[in-house]
Amino acid sequence: MPFAPVRNLDEPPLPSRLPLHDRLRLGADYLWRNNGNLLLRQFRVRWDARGWATLPAIRSEVGGMSITYAGLTEGKAYTLDFTEQRRARSGVAAVRDSRRIAGRDHTRLERLPDSDIVIVGTTAPNARRLPGESSFVLPMRVHFVVDFDEDVEAVLGRIARGERRNFRQKCRQHDWQLSIERDPAWFEYFYDRIYRATMSERHGERQRIESKESAYECLFRNGILFVLSMDGERVGGHLCHWDQKTGVLTSRLLGVVDGAAEHYAAGALKVMHFLLIRWAGENDIRQLDFQGTEAFLSKGTYQLKRLFGTKVVLPPNHFGDKRLWLQVRRDTPEVRDFLVANPFLVVPEDGELEAVYFHDSDRPACTSYKSDSPGVAGQRLIDLDEFFDER
Repeated sequence: MPFAPVRNLDEPPLPSRLPLHDRLRLGADYLWRNNGNLLLRQFRVRWDARGWATLPAIRSEVGGMSITYAGLTEGKAYTLDFTEQRRARSGVAAVRDSRRIAGRDHTRLERLPDSDIVIVGTTAPNARRLPGESSFVLPMRVHFVVDFDEDVEAVLGRIARGERRNFRQKCRQHDWQLSIERDPAWFEYFYDRIYRATMSERHGERQRIESKESAYECLFRNGILFVLSMDGERVGGHLCHWDQKTGVLTSRLLGVVDGAAEHYAAGALKVMHFLLIRWAGENDIRQLDFQGTEAFLSKGTYQLKRLFGTKVVLPPNHFGDKRLWLQVRRDTPEVRDFLVANPFLVVPEDGELEAVYFHDSDRPACTSYKSDSPGVAGQRLIDLDEFFDER
């Protein structure tokens, strides 16, 4: 079995490479984006939705249907981009009508561009105040966490049976080792050749990256950089944030050398997830947070992370207090195709996450996109014929 070295999590941070004022600026920005402090995240949400803010309102047409996204800025890069990818046809780009609106107007539906589907990114209270007809309230994002409330073997036993079988097979094929690297020179290699290269290969122009300065100062100095080796060759890395107060280890940046397809084919990322869970369980980590993705079950990241015995939760940062209000306005074949092909999670008023699948007489529900994970209370099947008849 691969060996995971124990690190003293209380050891002092590595020296900084920046002047104090730059460290403070980077630290403040990192906390603004990621901190789970209740007061800070509530302030962040109020600030993002403030009345005098300038927010996007974008009508996107592609694949024979239109979707409008309006509201909190993050939804442009997350929600709108995802819906365009899921509607896209080969060689056909989305046509966008981009506008800017005042924050006070982002929930005034009459001021938004009309579309087949309208999605508003807003605060949780605002989403509940919007009309309920033909609409749903979704999380803006969800996280996938592993709680170490049992011994490590029991936690590993929660991983999907097929993934455990595949891991054993990979271990027969190769010698996998997980180690910890504290050398700043190797951080440079990790950032450029592993993290950046993987983001570029996987996401292209849609990539969203942490700057090298922020990654070093806010993650590497105080966190843990794991290195994955296959048959003695370093093929991947995983940089995690460590919070000593809460006992939470959070996945932040990861990838394989040069983003190479051969490392994916060898199973490097899945092996790294498996070994990281084992390491966390052997080192008294309270919770391992694999971060998150959009709340659409058709998202590949969603289906990957649920395989590792994770619990689906609302994010601990400001995203936990943000919602998507989604309203279906027109009944067209393309709208039906989209809804059936992209089931999603909703947040009912009782707060428990629920999976929603659509279907009709010609389109069976896409239940192959699994939702049976801890944290998801159940699933609801919606017949589109009945759904549109009730409008």
